[in-house]
Amino acid sequence: MTPTTETMVGIGGAAESTDMVLNIGPQHPSTHGVLRLKLVLDGERITRAEPVIGYMHRGAEKLFEARDYRQIIVLANRHDWLSAFSNELGVVLAVERMLGMEVPERAVWTRTLLAELNRVLNHLMFLGSYPLELGGITPVFYAFREREILQNVMEEVSGGRMHYMFNRVGGLKEDLPAGWTARAREAVAAVRSRMDVFDDLVLGNEIFRGRTRGVGVLTPQAVHAYGVSGPIARASGVDFDLRRDEPYLAYGELRDVLKVVTREDGDCLARFECLLEQTHNALDLADACLDRIAELPPGPINQRLPKVLKAPEGHTYAWTENPLGINGYYLVSKGEKTPYRLKLRSASYNNIQALTELLPGTLVADMVAILGSMFFVVGDIDK
Repeated sequence: MTPTTETMVGIGGAAESTDMVLNIGPQHPSTHGVLRLKLVLDGERITRAEPVIGYMHRGAEKLFEARDYRQIIVLANRHDWLSAFSNELGVVLAVERMLGMEVPERAVWTRTLLAELNRVLNHLMFLGSYPLELGGITPVFYAFREREILQNVMEEVSGGRMHYMFNRVGGLKEDLPAGWTARAREAVAAVRSRMDVFDDLVLGNEIFRGRTRGVGVLTPQAVHAYGVSGPIARASGVDFDLRRDEPYLAYGELRDVLKVVTREDGDCLARFECLLEQTHNALDLADACLDRIAELPPGPINQRLPKVLKAPEGHTYAWTENPLGINGYYLVSKGEKTPYRLKLRSASYNNIQALTELLPGTLVADMVAILGSMFFVVGDIDK
């Protein structure tokens, strides 16, 4: 084999006989934050790719050990800042399981409703930002308009627009405001009525389809090897969704409404289609939750807790189907008011590793299309 040399450059050319190492990021706009990609190029083709992470690492898992079970919720909802409510859920479910605590039915259904509204908020961001990266600026304006409608109802119920801090061990912070369910139903209907923007304007666009069809194909074998989950895994034909396969909250009673969206192609287009169809289904699930909440008799929304909350000695693992994939918390308790260890398994951390397999062999021009279709949040990678 002929020995080669590597030349580190910025944006520019190099001698024909050398491989070029190109740094994308960590401030490049296509990387959604401070993710750095180290690419080795042979001409215009990528021969090797290495995601370089850690620029946003804040030591969340170590901070968990210095906070009590009420305080860790505020730390846990920040790593994926587009899925704050879902992030909180895993923590409280783990602690409740350790305590053997039953949560009031009203809290269970309200949690399910808010988790699905949070899922729509998350997906709308990517449904708007992904076409933007491929040159289509219009969809992101529509996406933010629909997000604002749902943000308003989430803000009314929790007081927060991004970091809701509404979950509590044993239930929720407080009951829903008077008339809120009617306003939430109107918001869901308004967003659903405008989703054709993404069905027609984006998916019907031949340039968008040309840039994404057959590009960045992720095989089911790679999905299993890297622990990829969520809509990215299902777009490669891996039919797995915790809401159906290991139900939590009220998903066991929503089997008739819940639809696990899959595709077989595993390319950028399939990933976008999965995300879009899953958004439609999340709106249906939200309506089903609102119907059920309307039927419930008045009752408590949380459990009364002792002034100092201590989990019994032991360990447990609670995982949830977050908007971007599997989010898990491994909780180890020594019987104190703070966790001995709380390990976070985030979706984006695993999903982004697949880039080492996806990018080699593709063109630099397709790199942004592939990167955007991985639907990741940098804070979810670095934790």
